[in-house]
Amino acid sequence: MTTRRDEVLDDLVALFLAEGFAELGVGDLAARLRCSRSTLYLVAPSKELIVRAAVRAFFRGAAERIEERVAAEPDLARRLEVYLRAVADELAPAGAQFHTDLAAHPTAAETYRENPLAAARRVGSLVEDAVAHGAMRPVDVGFVGTAVSVLMTAIQSGDVGERTGLDDAHAYQALADLLVRGLLDR
Repeated sequence: MTTRRDEVLDDLVALFLAEGFAELGVGDLAARLRCSRSTLYLVAPSKELIVRAAVRAFFRGAAERIEERVAAEPDLARRLEVYLRAVADELAPAGAQFHTDLAAHPTAAETYRENPLAAARRVGSLVEDAVAHGAMRPVDVGFVGTAVSVLMTAIQSGDVGERTGLDDAHAYQALADLLVRGLLDR
C-alpha cells in the first residue's frame, strides 16, 4: 500500500529529475507539488534531508528496476549489456540541472559517488559469472571493475560529457558498447 509520504517522495523525485532542486525552497516544493509544507515534512524534517531522501529514493528505485531487467536476461554474456543499458535508461530522465545540483549538494553528491563503486562491484560479478561459464573470454575481473568505476566516476563528474558532448545516459550506453564488444569472445 502506498502511503502519502511515498506519493510525495515519488513526486519529488520526478520534479528533481526534471528541474533539479538547489533553487527550490520548501515553500516552492510545496507549491509545485500542490501540498502543504507539513505534507513535505512527512518525507523528512528539513530541505537538506528531503533532498537526501529523494535522491536516495531515486537511486534505490533505479537499482531495483535495473536488477529486475538483469534477472530477466538468461544469457550471461548479455547481462552485462542489459545492466549498463538499464543504468543509461534510468539516468535518461535526469536533466542537466539535476546533475549540476547533485554535484554541488554535499549529501546528494555523496550518495551519487557511492553508485560507481556499487556498479563496479556489480559489473565485476556479472563479468566473473559470465567468464566462469564460458560466456565471455577470460579477463582480469578486478581490472574491469576498476576501469568501470573510473569511467563511471568520470561520467558522473562531467568529465566525459565535457570531452565528448555525451550526457550521462548516452555515456553509459557507450560504456556498454565498449565493454560488451571487448569482452565477448566472438
